[in-house]
Amino acid sequence: MHELGAKVEQVEAGLAELELRQLLGGEHDAGNAIVEIHPGAGGLEAQDWAEMLLRMYLRWCERRGFRTELLEQQPGEGAGIKSATFTVEGPYAYGYTKAEAGIHRLVRISPFDANARRQTSFASVFVLPDIEQEIEIEIRDEDLRVDTYRSSGAGGQHVNKTDSAVRLTHLPTGIVVACQNERSQHKNKSMAMKILKARLYELEKEKQAEKMSVLAKGKKEIGFGHQIRSYVLQPYRMVKDHRTNTEVGNADGVLDGDLDVFIEAFLRQQAGMPAGAPAAAPS
Repeated sequence: MHELGAKVEQVEAGLAELELRQLLGGEHDAGNAIVEIHPGAGGLEAQDWAEMLLRMYLRWCERRGFRTELLEQQPGEGAGIKSATFTVEGPYAYGYTKAEAGIHRLVRISPFDANARRQTSFASVFVLPDIEQEIEIEIRDEDLRVDTYRSSGAGGQHVNKTDSAVRLTHLPTGIVVACQNERSQHKNKSMAMKILKARLYELEKEKQAEKMSVLAKGKKEIGFGHQIRSYVLQPYRMVKDHRTNTEVGNADGVLDGDLDVFIEAFLRQQAGMPAGAPAAAPS
């Protein structure tokens, strides 16, 4: 009986996964993703929160069986991180991960405050499709500035011995990307070019959407204070997604990567479906 119950649960989980994937019909939803995390203003607090988010997403990816690769990480001054970029590889990685793009807000007793005061911190998460060679993005040599430097942070003794890290600046747009993960400067440049192409693709897509939308003038820019989700650890413990009003009391579980309830609610909302409603069969 125990084995039968386990098989039933396995089948139900598989059906739920297939149902959810029917909501993922975007152009790049089935492909891989590139995720960037940046702390907001606030020094140590925000940098520490950005590092907590990085751990949360890496744990979520591990739970889902997605493969991740940390491309770039800048350690913060004193604690946390100033930025991090990583790839997520697996079926529908971008379709799921895009639900996390936006501003994330943390409320807690500050571990950096001797008076143990409550502190609010913000960090932003950007999610880009890993478009590889799917779309032609032309980057002219004269529009690109390439800087090489020695890698910093974790990664082993070899990272500090050669100028293998690469920073690319796209002069017309001002977009800057960096990669320091590989020993080879060539590999780092290749990965940085891939990220730059994805950023330029997203920029072009946004321009087209603004031209086509009559509501473009009223479009709100994503900024600190427009959080998509709040993580409250003090005076009570709760995580709430402000887009779908989904609430979870187990904040520690969420911070350990238990994000599927938020992602599923967001995908259903985007498809115009109430929470828990069955997805329509594909035609």
